[in-house]
Amino acid sequence: MAVNTGRVTRTLTPTARQIVFGDNADHDIDAELGPMTEIDLAHLVMLAECELVPRSRVAALLKLIQRLREADFAPLRGRVAPRGLFLMYEDHLIEVLGDQIGGSLHTGRSRNDLKATVLQLRLREQVRGLFEDAVRLQVILLRRARRYADVVMPVYTHFQPAVPVTYGHYLLGVATALDRDIAALRQAADGLRCCPMGACGVGGTDLPIDPARVAHLLGFEHTATNSIDGVASRDVPLRVLFAATSLALTTGRFATDAQLWSTQEFGLLDFPDHLVGTSSIMPQKRNAFLLEHIKAKPAVVAASAQTLVMASKGVPFTNSIEIGTEGVSGIWDGLRATRDAVVLTRLMAADAVPRPDRMADRAAEGWTTATALANRLVRDGVPFRQAHHQVGALVRQCLAEADSTAPANGNGNGQRGVLVGGARTEVPSPAQVVADTVHGGGPGGSSVADQFERLRGRLAEHVAADRAWGELLRSRRRELVETVARGIRRWRD
Repeated sequence: MAVNTGRVTRTLTPTARQIVFGDNADHDIDAELGPMTEIDLAHLVMLAECELVPRSRVAALLKLIQRLREADFAPLRGRVAPRGLFLMYEDHLIEVLGDQIGGSLHTGRSRNDLKATVLQLRLREQVRGLFEDAVRLQVILLRRARRYADVVMPVYTHFQPAVPVTYGHYLLGVATALDRDIAALRQAADGLRCCPMGACGVGGTDLPIDPARVAHLLGFEHTATNSIDGVASRDVPLRVLFAATSLALTTGRFATDAQLWSTQEFGLLDFPDHLVGTSSIMPQKRNAFLLEHIKAKPAVVAASAQTLVMASKGVPFTNSIEIGTEGVSGIWDGLRATRDAVVLTRLMAADAVPRPDRMADRAAEGWTTATALANRLVRDGVPFRQAHHQVGALVRQCLAEADSTAPANGNGNGQRGVLVGGARTEVPSPAQVVADTVHGGGPGGSSVADQFERLRGRLAEHVAADRAWGELLRSRRRELVETVARGIRRWRD
């Protein structure tokens, strides 16, 4: 196909074109042409207001672009894009409106700053969706934590019972990590408030454009301060991917615990039928297989982050296809995997049913009060290391005598005495240990109440920030729509 662009007189070979741009532009249309044309509308308004393009030309372009958007870009679908989506789309504008009008759209900009801004808009939408899903998960965790604040269970280290906590306290632990993930996502999203438009190819422009006007209409809060950085940098999507990776890892660790605890051997959690599957051959099976999907998702988003890291390594600090096209290509799969993990975790956490009797038994059978017993000896003046050895000897003795429930676990309703190191010591039950453990973020009532209130306050902050950002974007979008409509009416003649 012969296409004369001035310096280049032919398009890519068919094989290279198919690899780089695909068979047709439909996939790119669905992904990019919506935000791209939104940028076009704002850019054209600015060109008219700065009197860089005659307003009658701008009105004709605005009208045609609006028609394309309303038709879901039907006239462009199925077409080959020999030089990429934007130039195929620009060629259509020129075909319909002529060289003078259609050829005016690209005044004062480049595909480089346009592509960087499209990425910002697409990423903004995805990050806000992920943020809202993470907030919904946090709401569920806090609700379930409050509901199960008194359900005593063992917490495990190295897959062995350690000390008594509550299921609610465990959920608060996950919620505490999730709060940091949400905060990290918010911080990464701050970079999405900057609009690269105006940076042009890499060095800005000598045309008297108004990048701040374009940024305002698109819902950005400021423009790129350096034109090279505006088109060269992709650290914002990288920060987003790092935050998403941490978020996915948090959900994966919860899923690991939940899968283990729902086995017959542990029997601490049950899941209802609508969250489990069965075997194609073994009729007795109830497989909590959704947890395995959650556990697998961090690999997808981490791979996306690593792709961008390695694509950026050793690349010159300027516009680069390695970063701007290839490096960011996995972002969408990574963010989709993270959102799926968050949503599935919300479903599983919401409907997981703890088994209080089984949890209490495991807390008792697992000698989870042994540390509290050692601390009782410390209160009586025994050095901790000696107390540690003495309680360890007691545990070994009881196990040798086949007394797995052990006097070190109390009677379940209070305390009772036991001989340790030749002295009689009062031993608490697992529930009493939980009630007494209020220091260091433990599961005791006042500690859990403080944790809950802190997390609830943080959640309110996150929600308020998201609402404010959403209202800003909605108001700016309304302004853009109204400005475009007014321009079409007033500038057409």
